[in-house]
Amino acid sequence: MSDEERTTQDETEVDDVTALNQALAEEKEKAENYLANWQRAQADFINYKRRIEQERSETVNFANSTLILNLLPVLDDLERALDSVSEKLAGLTWVDGIVLIYRKLRAILEGHGLAEIKAVGEPFDPNLHEAVLYGEGEEGKVIEELQKGYKLHDRVLRPTIVKVGKEKEETAEEERQEE
Repeated sequence: MSDEERTTQDETEVDDVTALNQALAEEKEKAENYLANWQRAQADFINYKRRIEQERSETVNFANSTLILNLLPVLDDLERALDSVSEKLAGLTWVDGIVLIYRKLRAILEGHGLAEIKAVGEPFDPNLHEAVLYGEGEEGKVIEELQKGYKLHDRVLRPTIVKVGKEKEETAEEERQEE
């Protein structure tokens, strides 16, 4: 082989090596891109599974919320009826039977996640309470519960209807004048 042929062959080999290195770099870039896309898709799928599981859990927890909400007036009526029982009737067996039915209904509802919202003496919270009246009492505190409120698994099912304390206007005016 002559020098020219060797130089041409060397140049061809160098061109081939350069082309192969460039092709290898392109393929590595493609592989990295595929890996990143695969990792992203895997993370998306994991998030999707987690979201579906959370939705399924919420569906199970709140599936009976409409039924429970419809039973709350019955619970209220039973409470009112039992509160109005006179002393003469209090010892009768049928009244004791109604008390047992009330307790059983309440226990079943509590077993499904129903909890009463505490109101009297608590600060007024518009997320838990619905104020319908103001009365003389400590400012911003619930002074009377007009209708019980309930939560179902930490979600308000029915807010408590309350009477909220408000300072006496005369007292508030007198305090302002003293300042």
